[in-house]
Amino acid sequence: MKVDFFSVLGFDANTEWVLTGSLLLGFASGTIGSFVLLRKQSLISDAMAHATLPGVCIMYILFQVKSIPLFLIGAALTGLLATQAIQLIIHRSRIKTDAAIGIVISVFFGFGIVLLTYIQQHFGGSKAGLDTFIFGQAASLVKSDVQVITIGSLILTMIAALFFKEFKTVVFDPAFAKGIGLPVRLLDSLLFSMVLLVVVIGIQMVGVVLIAALLITPPLAARFWTEQLGVMAFLGGSFGAVSGISGAILSTTIDHLPTGPMMVLSASFIFFLSFLFGSKKGMLPRMVKLL
Repeated sequence: MKVDFFSVLGFDANTEWVLTGSLLLGFASGTIGSFVLLRKQSLISDAMAHATLPGVCIMYILFQVKSIPLFLIGAALTGLLATQAIQLIIHRSRIKTDAAIGIVISVFFGFGIVLLTYIQQHFGGSKAGLDTFIFGQAASLVKSDVQVITIGSLILTMIAALFFKEFKTVVFDPAFAKGIGLPVRLLDSLLFSMVLLVVVIGIQMVGVVLIAALLITPPLAARFWTEQLGVMAFLGGSFGAVSGISGAILSTTIDHLPTGPMMVLSASFIFFLSFLFGSKKGMLPRMVKLL
């Protein structure tokens, strides 16, 4: 007789898939977010996330069918478009990076809300469930959705491990990386593509509003415990995994709790504990050293 961890806890097969997907998505997000955080480009992931909403809505308007593969394609296209828009604004104007990101987030997310409102007013009950992309909803996932999340998360984790040395060099010293012949722009593009993939595969579970928090908060928490990138990436992934699975458990066992906010609240709780007790930069250890 097959016995696994989730079945011992009393979860059915579909819930087991959701919890597994949440765990892997959280680990991949925390790991990749560590590189993005140290590259000082975390807010770009937020812009990507918010920019996916109009892509989802456009695909629904065009095909009038709730197809997850179509939604993910639309989300990827508008997320990529938002990233290119940010780069264009930065390099072709005097607008700084944070302002460019703010502009793109406002325009794309505002457009997405307009499209979502249009769908609600003109497509009646057939739009039901589409707005779960805003805050995420684990209960709406089926096995095929979770398989996409699981496979995507595993691929992202493998890429991060495979190119760890290259990412590390680019993150800490881009000039040196370029001097020794590393394709810095290509590696940056690969990292942004990985962030975009996290956003795309995670929006149905976490939502477009909060998926960026899963990329930022766990690595921030890990930063209080270590100064080594390898350890930070592993800790960030572990904190993300704990946040993902705890948030998913709470949202699936307690009625009317959206998945995304519960995951982010779990990550925020871990961050708060790390802020207080982190061995490297935690507030209490630093106060003890001053005594």
